[in-house]
Amino acid sequence: MTTQSTESDRTRDPLPARDRPDDDTVSTSSRATRVLGALILVGLVVLGWVGLVASAADRELGDTVRLLYVHVPAAITAYLACFVTTAASAVWLWKRTQWWDLVASSAAEIATVLTAITLVTGMLWGRPTWGAYWVWDARLTTTALLFLLLLGYQALRSLPADRGVRNRRSAVIGLLLVPNVVVVNRSVEWWRSLHQDPTLFRPDPQLDGLMLFAWFVGWLTMTLVFVWLLFHRFRVGYLRDRVDDLGLEVALAERRAEGAADAADAGLPPAAGAPALAPVFAATQPANAWTFVTLGWLVTWASIGAYALWLVRTGRRLAAQLPAEERRWM
Repeated sequence: MTTQSTESDRTRDPLPARDRPDDDTVSTSSRATRVLGALILVGLVVLGWVGLVASAADRELGDTVRLLYVHVPAAITAYLACFVTTAASAVWLWKRTQWWDLVASSAAEIATVLTAITLVTGMLWGRPTWGAYWVWDARLTTTALLFLLLLGYQALRSLPADRGVRNRRSAVIGLLLVPNVVVVNRSVEWWRSLHQDPTLFRPDPQLDGLMLFAWFVGWLTMTLVFVWLLFHRFRVGYLRDRVDDLGLEVALAERRAEGAADAADAGLPPAAGAPALAPVFAATQPANAWTFVTLGWLVTWASIGAYALWLVRTGRRLAAQLPAEERRWM
């Protein structure tokens, strides 16, 4: 009687109390991500004060220059994410390991978010500067094509296919990102463009004083955001793969059990040994410049915040479906 009761308890509650879904430890966060999060919050406070309060308006752009303190860092960090994707894709094609595939797919998803932010903030900057949200300018058009390539990468990852086939196809697409980034970056030099020429990465930078410091803080904060998102997105991808693997193992075990039951009904000996598996839970007037500045800052940080929240919640949900030994690395 005691043995039956113990086995029944294990079936009903296979995870120890400290590993149940309502425990705070069931998360993709770690000490490193919490430190990064604290640094990001400090960076946001400093950036908000310098970019919106302390720095002066530009002589030519006026207050719309404050949009560049989030637009340019988002664009540069999107390029960084594309470089990481291409490098990880190349290494995956060489080594064929799960780690590099997760790095590539995670960086590509973050690059998609940041490229979308770059396009939206660029449009908000273009309206008071050029008098239109969108023009078929070389820089805007090539950035839009890069965004479409990233969307194609995400669509390819979501198609039902064998994991090896999916990884190989997405790695090939990932190799195309850096050449596209080069085209985007050089578009203002190769074609006639409304977009301004390089301002920072030149022998005589066009920003100085608090403007340059605001851009630097924005770039540093956005880079920390990228690293934080990469940690969480990598872990979400790992958990998703483990949930899929264990779900497949459970399905195969159920099919084997059904086959054994049918064989027993027919008087045949059961097939040799399927191992037992642990249960798994399954142009406007300058007076309106601040309107566009405010919208640009809100779009940037609200989008990143919403994406970060989705990653954290998805990680918690996936981690709660796995036994403790499957997420001990976290």
